[in-house]
Amino acid sequence: MKLAFDVESKPKFGQLIVFAFQQLLAILAATIAVPSIVGNGMSQSAALFGAGVGTIVYLLFTKFKSPVFLGSSFAFLGSMFSAFAGAASVNAGYFGIILGAVFAGLVYVVIAVIVKIGGVKWIDKLMPPVVIGPTVAIIGLSLAGNAVGDSLKLAKAGESSYEMTFGGWLGFICALITMVTIMLCSVYGKKMTKLIPFVIGIVAGYLTATVFTLIGRATGNDAMIIIDYSKFLHMQWLPDFSFLNAIKGFKDVKPSYIATIAVAYIPVAFVVFAEHIADHKNLSSIIERPLLEEPGLHRTLLGDGVGSIVGAVFGGCPNTTYGESVGCVAITGNASVITIFSTAILAIAISFFGPFVTFLSTIPACVMGGVCITLYGFIAVSGLKMIQSVDLEDNKNLFVVAVILISGIGGMALQIGKVTLTAVACALILGIFTNLILSKKKN
Repeated sequence: MKLAFDVESKPKFGQLIVFAFQQLLAILAATIAVPSIVGNGMSQSAALFGAGVGTIVYLLFTKFKSPVFLGSSFAFLGSMFSAFAGAASVNAGYFGIILGAVFAGLVYVVIAVIVKIGGVKWIDKLMPPVVIGPTVAIIGLSLAGNAVGDSLKLAKAGESSYEMTFGGWLGFICALITMVTIMLCSVYGKKMTKLIPFVIGIVAGYLTATVFTLIGRATGNDAMIIIDYSKFLHMQWLPDFSFLNAIKGFKDVKPSYIATIAVAYIPVAFVVFAEHIADHKNLSSIIERPLLEEPGLHRTLLGDGVGSIVGAVFGGCPNTTYGESVGCVAITGNASVITIFSTAILAIAISFFGPFVTFLSTIPACVMGGVCITLYGFIAVSGLKMIQSVDLEDNKNLFVVAVILISGIGGMALQIGKVTLTAVACALILGIFTNLILSKKKN
């Protein structure tokens, strides 16, 4: 695709602020969701700060050549739950989640050293387009349920469908207005409008939700109240950094607990490694630059691993490259790495302004659902585009793609002890296995 801003491009200052804010909106919901899900007093502002610092570390390691933002990783949710569940105190749990991030980051460092010595040729042989293309598609498709679920958040969820209540329809209208606004701006917009479709779409959806909410409050109709302004009553003014709590819990840590953390985090790091490659292959195809060769897979791994450690020290959450960020680059055509850097600075600055973080958290799930339908869809389509060069008349290739798509879309996530193999990881592993055994075929 033709990029409006290339990796080295430097937008004007005013544009840069707006572009950075757009990237922030794209990654915000997921980044602050992780500490909310884990609980135990984890700070959303600290997670945002950690994501910003982690991204800067990543950019430094990748020599400012890879335009992607790092946010809180959902893959480590189970590990974080284990850290708090097995801790002698909540503060010891904070020590555990930071230690776990260190363990996971060190896995990346070790793999990076191996890649530096052995090169990346084996990656291309192990994961050719016939494997990586459908895997990238699965990254988007596996999130489809989240996008739809958010769009219909106010409807009544059944076993196989949503019962459209009055409030459900209103939320769905907000999602549709957001989605349609983004599409119209992206396709028919001129100049700046085409470059900031998410900002305009979210504003349109939020304003619609505000109108419904005001009418609901005025008429006493709770079904019309879409925006939860009560969040301001429990607002956290400043980030509560994880390392401050971890220091208090150090005295409660026992050797057996450290072993528990290692078992909970290290295997997951290998799973996320596979997704790391898929994300960077996808981003490479969008910006038309082989990131695994320049700046190199060893650098992206070091940036991701060390960035994850640093991010967890402040926010508690291990970080990972965000598909939402990649999708934003794909839709807007803005691959400027300075935009990503500015987003990181903006995330750090905003984390110290509680009212604004709280305001952003009031963006309704239905509005973000409308955003995510387009974001996740673009990730899926990016993967399918990689398959265009693959000969699907060859049954060998057909089987590889089929196995990946069906296992991924079918949600083949496996719980093995305390380790969860995500649907994306399972699909990729099965795809690699299928490709290897069928590649022995003689032509």
